[in-house]
Amino acid sequence: MKIALGADSVGKPLLDVIAAYLSQRSGVTVSDLSEPGFYADIAAKVAKAVLAGEYDRAVLFCGTGIGMSISANKAPGIRAALTHDAYSAERAAKSNNAQIITMGARVIGPELAKYVVDVWLASTFDPNGPSAANVDAVNRLDARKSSG
Repeated sequence: MKIALGADSVGKPLLDVIAAYLSQRSGVTVSDLSEPGFYADIAAKVAKAVLAGEYDRAVLFCGTGIGMSISANKAPGIRAALTHDAYSAERAAKSNNAQIITMGARVIGPELAKYVVDVWLASTFDPNGPSAANVDAVNRLDARKSSG
């Protein structure tokens, strides 16, 4: 599995913890796509790479995770979810087919962040499950936004 990470200057320390943690996993390739600048630009870069199929999933970090989530969701086709607990991480994957999760370095500690990432990566979307129609509706919104 290829995972992209991105962070602004506030989120970078938590990104470094998660990058080191994920790098220890067999079969996981982690790339830090961070660069100096605004979180919106970093989120756009990561979202573009996910949409292009360069990465399977991504995790973005800023102070609260909110700015990264808002910014990543501006890319049609991306479903990014703000997650600071295991249940939200699980539902981000299972109910929303989120390719990206975001976290706030000022909100969540490193050990909980590791657990949240673990839960999200272990969870998968069922395209025939009860949430499939909702995800299809989101995809229709994206299609209108792209052609609009």
